[in-house]
Amino acid sequence: MTVKVGINGYGTIGKRAAEAINKQDDMKVVGVTKTRPTYEASVAVELGLPLYVPETSADDFKKAGIKVAGTIKDMYKKVDIIVDCTPGDVAEEYKKEYAEAGVKGIFQGGEDHSLTGISFNASANYKESWGAQFSRVVSCNTTGLIRTLYPLDRKFKIQSVFATLIRRGADPNNSKSGPINAVEPSLKIPTHHGPDVQSIMPWLNIQTMAVKVPTTIMHLHTVTVKLGAETTTEEIIELWKEAPRVRLVSGKSGIKSSAQIMELARDLGRPRGDMYEIAVWEDGVKVVGDTLYFYQAVHQESDVIPEIIDCIRSMCKIEEDASVSMRKTDRSMGI
Repeated sequence: MTVKVGINGYGTIGKRAAEAINKQDDMKVVGVTKTRPTYEASVAVELGLPLYVPETSADDFKKAGIKVAGTIKDMYKKVDIIVDCTPGDVAEEYKKEYAEAGVKGIFQGGEDHSLTGISFNASANYKESWGAQFSRVVSCNTTGLIRTLYPLDRKFKIQSVFATLIRRGADPNNSKSGPINAVEPSLKIPTHHGPDVQSIMPWLNIQTMAVKVPTTIMHLHTVTVKLGAETTTEEIIELWKEAPRVRLVSGKSGIKSSAQIMELARDLGRPRGDMYEIAVWEDGVKVVGDTLYFYQAVHQESDVIPEIIDCIRSMCKIEEDASVSMRKTDRSMGI
């Protein structure tokens, strides 16, 4: 079975999802969408991806000399599932369109859990999206927290979590937003990140705060976890060595900042220099009694991409076993 996938919104996440999907042997991209004739639309066509556009924008694409395969609604007729990577505030309308067209839809973490009623993380709740018409892959930060907290909770039964998210101001290609010469606290306390983690792990007692800083390359989390049993730093590190999509790094080896993590991704030959794993500083992990302290870094442009692949397999009933799907995804993406 080869699942036919459409990408609605060929931007930061959409183009990465398209590339990852076409590396799988059980799914393929049959179309992508853009609303304006930007360079990304031209690149999609150059890469051989059929481009679909709003009917009202067709003339703009024609004037720009960009070949289109049809309208967005034409694409719906060719797909089994849509990976929705559209900007905020339009998801409800698109959800209605997908339902009317009889296609499944995966939304991104920028949308509320209430949009779909199901949120997805491959390790923690793969089966919850099994056969669903709509699901939501949680945000980059939520994905990062779940990747490290879920295995801890399974082994030690977490009592509480407090995390501070030090957030990038904007993505690298966005020159119009984010603090330029400032540190900007989130004044809504606690932030939405804790409840978002609870959309996957509803039993978890977690509180979060956040600040934005003038960088574009990664988020960084400082995390304090009260465990249900005493353990050692070494045991925690060994646990994460076995955890999927977590990469241990070390300041002693020269990785002392997010910049070096991104350089590592480039040295590994990752497409666009993407770091799909959550990077945890091994020499920044410390256990005192039943309390764990650690730092982790999240590449906001790419860590959700393997989750999208696994979510497609769950929703389309391709692979019942989460671990099998994850191994397949990871091998194809070099994780």
